Amino acid sequence: MLIGYKEIIHMAEKGNYCIPAFNVYNTETLMGVIQAAEELKAPVIVQVYPRLINEEVGAFLSPAIVTAGRNASVPVCFHLDHGPSELEVIKALRLGATGIMYDGSVHPLDKNIEITKHMVEICSAAGVAVEGELGHVGSVNDDSMGDFTDPLEAKKFVEETGVYTLAVLIGNAHGHYKKTPCLDIDRVKAIREATNGTPLVLHGGSGIPDEQVKAAINAGIRKMNIGTDVCCAFAEGTKETLNDPQRSLAVDLFMKHPIIRVKELAMDKIRLVGADGKAE
Repeated sequence: MLIGYKEIIHMAEKGNYCIPAFNVYNTETLMGVIQAAEELKAPVIVQVYPRLINEEVGAFLSPAIVTAGRNASVPVCFHLDHGPSELEVIKALRLGATGIMYDGSVHPLDKNIEITKHMVEICSAAGVAVEGELGHVGSVNDDSMGDFTDPLEAKKFVEETGVYTLAVLIGNAHGHYKKTPCLDIDRVKAIREATNGTPLVLHGGSGIPDEQVKAAINAGIRKMNIGTDVCCAFAEGTKETLNDPQRSLAVDLFMKHPIIRVKELAMDKIRLVGADGKAE
């Protein structure tokens, strides 16, 4: 069933676990994620990057996500990831998104608050809850990491913007880590306390050691993003198919193995964050 962002995060908050949020790029990655969720009876978030929303692919992929969500026997949320402006937010809403992330973390605090509050007002008119970001979660390829999210600034941000969840910088980054990350779990606890229990979001979930993920969830992380690992699973499945002369090159048959690899990856992450069986 296709449900809203607030509803699916509330499930995690109530059950003290985490919703896995998978970035999808085509119908095959979408199929792998939905099949995994169905088999493990898990609520999931399916999300897309703004570049897909801004390109023709978004117009094809979004209806597939909406249909998959509506037909699924488990809760599915369709989420915009890292929306950089009002343009992408409105496009995503028109395409059927039931959750929105606006990322104003590149701006100074007051500007981030101002724009994020405006996005919350827009999305509220459509009945859609918003994820904001404080502490810019960059790439593993950046020369240095930004300042970690400050609990007192987080309190101000949440109170003045009205976001439902907050993405935080606690030692995480997007991409495959060059060295093992070390998450600041105490900071997660401090932010949760300062923001009166606001559900927190962990970006850059691909490659974080399992024990750190579990500790972060126990401290208050309620959504974890997985993007790079989805790409790698799909790519590996494709290469394995190409290297097997027995596999058919008919596209529908060719894609079956990459879908399976994405499904396997999604099942591993669903179990890791404790979402398996939570849709029952």
